[in-house]
Amino acid sequence: MSKLISKWNYPTVVRFGAGRISELPEVLAATGIKRPLFVTDPGLAKLPVVAKTLKLLDDAKIPYGVFSDVKPNPVESNLTAGIAVFKKGKHDGVIAFGGGSGLDLGKLIAFQAGQTRPVWDFEDIGDWWTRANSDTIAPIIAVPTTAGTGSEVGRAAVVTNEATHTKKVIFHPKLLPEIVIADPELTVGMPPFITAGTGMDALAHCLEAYCAPGYHPMADGIAVEGIRLVFENLPKAFANGKDLTARAHMMSAAAMGAAAFQKGLGAIHSLSHPVGALYDTHHGMTNAVFMPYVLAFNRDAIEEKIARLSAYCGIKGGFDGFAKAVIKLRKELKVPNTLPGLIKGLDMDKKHKTLIADMAIVDPTAGGNPVKLTKKAALALLESAIEGTL
Repeated sequence: MSKLISKWNYPTVVRFGAGRISELPEVLAATGIKRPLFVTDPGLAKLPVVAKTLKLLDDAKIPYGVFSDVKPNPVESNLTAGIAVFKKGKHDGVIAFGGGSGLDLGKLIAFQAGQTRPVWDFEDIGDWWTRANSDTIAPIIAVPTTAGTGSEVGRAAVVTNEATHTKKVIFHPKLLPEIVIADPELTVGMPPFITAGTGMDALAHCLEAYCAPGYHPMADGIAVEGIRLVFENLPKAFANGKDLTARAHMMSAAAMGAAAFQKGLGAIHSLSHPVGALYDTHHGMTNAVFMPYVLAFNRDAIEEKIARLSAYCGIKGGFDGFAKAVIKLRKELKVPNTLPGLIKGLDMDKKHKTLIADMAIVDPTAGGNPVKLTKKAALALLESAIEGTL
């Protein structure tokens, strides 16, 4: 029984359902935010969904500011610029609106605006989060418009250090939004590529959390149902973006993945992070490329668990059947089989491969892999993803 020791944390208040974005003014009042900074990405900022959301604030006579200088993989300069806007506008809270980039950067602006130490001092290492001044962290409302990262229910955010081209996970309990508005109608406009990439990100979160070692049956249970929801609904959402039922189930799966991965992630993410930082690839799609190769690498440690998972999901054939189902799903979603298929004109020399492997083995997610990720193993997995060999 000595191994049955763990620490469990679960998400915040989530207002889930079609049309619930209309409750945004009410949610602001509930959190005490009177002058929010609306943080989103530049692509979304131009779309009607943002205009309609901001009209809700206008109609309620709520003063606000807008910040949208956010890269698909947010960098420190985005954060610095956002903090400057937050302070200049005398904002007292953040509405983080969008996919992973908008959500993560919005959370970090609310967190970092009142700190005196650099953001890197709060990386998800040991108890570094205790260095932060909790009293200066502004309240956060999260409104996801994709179904992948689950950042809306997470206590962490990812930002790239431009000097080292390294993605860093910043952690603090107060990075968890106070209230989430999860409205599947907001995801209807996602193009198929983003639907596929974000959906595969949700699958990667659930799958790696389930496979991570350690005792966390609550996370395992959430992850298993999240995986089932992805297999059942992602192809439907990809084929018909207006399928609101499939969109709703995918939004649930995304949040479930983020709730589950407090248990841990693994080599899919630790390899995806450096590739994304160096080549600016879509995070979820990069995870999707690495998924079958990491699954095969971990087989000896997870075969029995995957067999149980397969049975629950109605997939025949145990581990092999599940691996084939992953490859079939990727094919349906037009996910490239290799990194060269994802990164056009990729010519990765030995120096770059070594750099990615070095970055992967020290990534915070590497420790959650069920098989130790050595430099040799990371190089082998990278080569497999380049050549397409399983």
